[in-house]
Amino acid sequence: MRLRIPQDIEYKDINDPAFGRIASLCAEYSLTVVRGLEPFYALYKAVEYLIRHEIPGDFAECGVWRGGSVMAAALACMHFGDTDRRFHLFDTFEGNPEPGPDDLDWDGKSPHGAWKQLTEQGKKWGYGGPLEAVRRNVFRTGYPEDRFTFVPGRVEQTLPDAAPESLALLRLDTDLYESTAHELETLYPRLAVGGVLIIDDYGYYRGARKATDEFMDKTGAKILLNRIDASVRLGVKIG
Repeated sequence: MRLRIPQDIEYKDINDPAFGRIASLCAEYSLTVVRGLEPFYALYKAVEYLIRHEIPGDFAECGVWRGGSVMAAALACMHFGDTDRRFHLFDTFEGNPEPGPDDLDWDGKSPHGAWKQLTEQGKKWGYGGPLEAVRRNVFRTGYPEDRFTFVPGRVEQTLPDAAPESLALLRLDTDLYESTAHELETLYPRLAVGGVLIIDDYGYYRGARKATDEFMDKTGAKILLNRIDASVRLGVKIG
């Protein structure tokens, strides 16, 4: 029997005017909310939790597209009264690299054809915009500009050299197996106990899921990955 949820009550549990304002300001700069409000709301509540419980560390996102999730997190920080956190934005700012054999979607289809077609047309797969456009977007939030650090390039080349010392929030959204594996290896050890890990593509790209599962198996990391929507998973690091 299929569970049916009437559309008119789908979001009635999210009765938070501040969140509604933040979501409306940031939605056009994020692909995550195309599927619904759940990923943004989970991020918003994660920021509230980190600030309320004084979990130490910076915020980092790998794969920022147009900056929508960073904008939402920055606005949430301001709403909950913390503008000291630094944000580290890792992205090629030139689109995604060529997908590998592990980078299939949840139906087992490879995005390589789309990547090749766009490349032949002189376009970029997964391209959100240039660095300067993302910079303007996140600065539009009013969060202190000197709290943002932009790290252009593939994470396989920029990490661990550009890695922050300590993290409270780690959001991974680079889609692919190799980048996700490298991000977890270099950044997860810097995530504070009680810190939040968000993997945007665990449910959508098999490569991101494989990289995450392999990392947990190899390191023994005990992470309960809660399902936020069909793609996003969120967990809290335990001691």
